[in-house]
Amino acid sequence: MRLATLAAGLLAAAAAALPAIPSAQAQQPADTVAAIRARGVLTCGVAPSTAGFSIPDSRGEWRGIDVDSCRAVAAAVLGDATKVRFIPASTQQRFTMLQSGEVDLLVRSTTWTLGREAALGLAFAGVNFYDGQGFMVKRASGVTSARALDGATVCVQPGTTTELNMADYFRANRIRFTPVIIDNIEELRAAFIAGRCDVYTNDASSLASFRASQGANAEQYLLLPEIISKEPLGPVVRKGDWKFFDVVRWSHFAMLTAEEMGIKSTNLASFNDSANPDIQRFMGRSGDLGKQLGLNNDFAVQVVRQVGNFGEVWERNITPLGIQRGINNLWTQGGLQYAPPMR
Repeated sequence: MRLATLAAGLLAAAAAALPAIPSAQAQQPADTVAAIRARGVLTCGVAPSTAGFSIPDSRGEWRGIDVDSCRAVAAAVLGDATKVRFIPASTQQRFTMLQSGEVDLLVRSTTWTLGREAALGLAFAGVNFYDGQGFMVKRASGVTSARALDGATVCVQPGTTTELNMADYFRANRIRFTPVIIDNIEELRAAFIAGRCDVYTNDASSLASFRASQGANAEQYLLLPEIISKEPLGPVVRKGDWKFFDVVRWSHFAMLTAEEMGIKSTNLASFNDSANPDIQRFMGRSGDLGKQLGLNNDFAVQVVRQVGNFGEVWERNITPLGIQRGINNLWTQGGLQYAPPMR
């Protein structure tokens, strides 16, 4: 009896020493979709001023491929692509803003990396732009290759994959350089224009965006041929709320699928009576695919009607920058953009 009592006491003491296990209810992640619907608006973190990706126009309306990715999610969740509050996010604040819940979604020309996905409690829901890092110089410098940048000063934003890639590239090629670290993108570009640095490095798309924004002065700037990294850019959500993750992912896939099937915002109605089973599922006429995501069955229709297919989004935002679609073409056109079957 004494041994039994002693054993019971030891077990109780051991149990008391273990950390408390949270209840199943406490472990439940936030329901972002429910929060968006209760609020009536999606909050989306975007870059403050990057032409083609996210920038306010002369009327204060946000434009860009990242902006349209946000609008596609709003169309899917709320049925209204205009119900988005765009919140400018700096390179250093963007992840904290998402982690803290200040924004529901981050679509800010942000590179998908192992370190970010493993360490920050965040998950990348897809790739809306396959990019790579490049270098820009003033044409008058006479420099035509990154290998000729020995001793250069380089303007770069801190806390970015750009900063790390630059250091790795120059070190590997034994090129001496001096970084000029500036967080604010507009101040960084102004510093490059003013000659505070010899080189401006960023994603090639961002460099092209900057060059296009210079109007008549664009020819003064040269984008060097070297692309030194892989930069898959796309939407980011908090880990744990996989329901919202699925919604964001399939909002993008809906735009890709529509382009692959030839469905556009301008011809959507012509597919209403299609006998093609894939189109019937896309249009929400069979399969209950939207219901499985917690959305209306016509969610993909709303995305295309209000935002467009991926090709339309590209033509509207990226083509004016003079950037070729290249690897961002559909897989059927030799590119990397590929949507799993909607069935």
